[in-house]
Amino acid sequence: MTSSRALRRLPLHVAATVTVVVCLFPVYWMVTTAFKPNRDIQSDRPAPLPRTWTLDHFRRAVDADGFGLFWRNSVLVTLGAVLLALVVALAASFAVARMRWRGRRQFMLMVFVAQMAPWESLIIPVYIISRDTGMLDRLPTLTLVYFMMTLPFTIVVLRGFLATIPAELEESAQVDGCTRAGAFRHIAFPLLAPGLMATSLFGYITAWNEFAYANFLIIKQQDHRTLPVWLSSFHNTFGTDWGATMAASTLFALPALVIFLVLQRHVTSGFAAGAVKG
Repeated sequence: MTSSRALRRLPLHVAATVTVVVCLFPVYWMVTTAFKPNRDIQSDRPAPLPRTWTLDHFRRAVDADGFGLFWRNSVLVTLGAVLLALVVALAASFAVARMRWRGRRQFMLMVFVAQMAPWESLIIPVYIISRDTGMLDRLPTLTLVYFMMTLPFTIVVLRGFLATIPAELEESAQVDGCTRAGAFRHIAFPLLAPGLMATSLFGYITAWNEFAYANFLIIKQQDHRTLPVWLSSFHNTFGTDWGATMAASTLFALPALVIFLVLQRHVTSGFAAGAVKG
């Protein structure tokens, strides 16, 4: 009985293993290349692990022009976009999940359509609007763009998560004397923590990794560029410095990895709850 069940699950385990290997191999290659000396990187037969470990590429990446400045720009833009999306999406999801008003279904349909739309197709309109309004080369412009990119997903997940919280809990608090806003703040809001963490992580990764808009909207003011654009600075007329590029990419990926590991449990439950009901 046990062996037959294990045999039936074998294809699933094999598929899961292959998927994990395919997804993690680029990360493994990036990290190992960052520690290899140049002679091993340019070798015709690269070794799976560095024969000699070196930190020279990391030193060159950290000492590169603009590393600290672009890091600060990325942090400011990312945090600003995530906080704006959370505030607006929290109000919108509460209105959709707790109130009954005409056009509620149409509103959610528009949110789903905005979520499905490829943002790359809007680069030219966003560029023209930013140029005509004098908003080019400004970090607040990037913050607003990333806010718009993450807002639909944040609304969908928070609305689904809020729908799993019984409205009777808030009604009981109102009977005891709380206002509607007070009941939401003291009862529902603490229970939304997993959903808030899940959407925050998604918004963070989206804004932190975005390259196209940061490259097209920040043209003249080089000091306003973000880390994804900074990564392209290791390419010059003499070729690409692959060691420094991989070291910089490793440093760039570390914050997202750390945040995901810290919030993993809450993120999993948040995505599950936000996708089931609503």
